[in-house]
Amino acid sequence: MNRFRIVALAAVAGICFAAATPSTQAQVGVEIGVAPVCPYGYYDVAPYDCAPYGYYGPEWFTGGVFIGVGPWFHGPEGFHGHVNNRFHPEHGYSGPRPARGDKPEPGKRLDKVAHFKGNEVRDGRGHAVGKR
Repeated sequence: MNRFRIVALAAVAGICFAAATPSTQAQVGVEIGVAPVCPYGYYDVAPYDCAPYGYYGPEWFTGGVFIGVGPWFHGPEGFHGHVNNRFHPEHGYSGPRPARGDKPEPGKRLDKVAHFKGNEVRDGRGHAVGKR
């Protein structure tokens, strides 16, 4: 009889805990904050570090302003732009990069990147869509 009471009490306690547990719902459209402020754009993968001059081709800039990538992409539908993925950390790049908040260096134009050598085509959502 004593064992029956323990089992019954454990079952009642389990039901009470299950009923008291708050239900959760998946979040859709999570706000991630503002886009990083980088002089030559930022990479399209977290942690969205600043990209060096020459990673993005001129089509990624409108009036000297980066059109964004990832969650902050503001380019046209179906946009495809050239990048030089040799400047991407996922491809082994470990050279200098600007810090967030840095200003562009004088003479480094965004509408005509000097000696740009794009080798990959990407969309604004972080997907490679072809080679140059």
